[in-house]
Amino acid sequence: MQNERESALERRLVREVKAIGGVAPKWTSPGNRGVPDRLVILPGGRTVYVEMKAPGEPLKPLQRKWAKTLGGLGHRHFKIDSVADIELFIREMSKGEI
Repeated sequence: MQNERESALERRLVREVKAIGGVAPKWTSPGNRGVPDRLVILPGGRTVYVEMKAPGEPLKPLQRKWAKTLGGLGHRHFKIDSVADIELFIREMSKGEI
């Protein structure tokens, strides 16, 4: 079950992504456990994968595998577990370099 603090962070991420012109729908992929929680779809054809975690919680083995797979295919993957992470993520995405 998702931690309430993680839920609050996830709501904030969705709100902040919307503020920079993007969307961050929940991603589910039946039959593919461990996929990131959110697809962040940004202007300019940019898509980023985000795994939301409770503060200090590490990625689980399947989540690490997905992060490695996505990175190996040239996609960006972020683990976010704090407000500071969200702020850094939004700053980086706002640069438009991805």
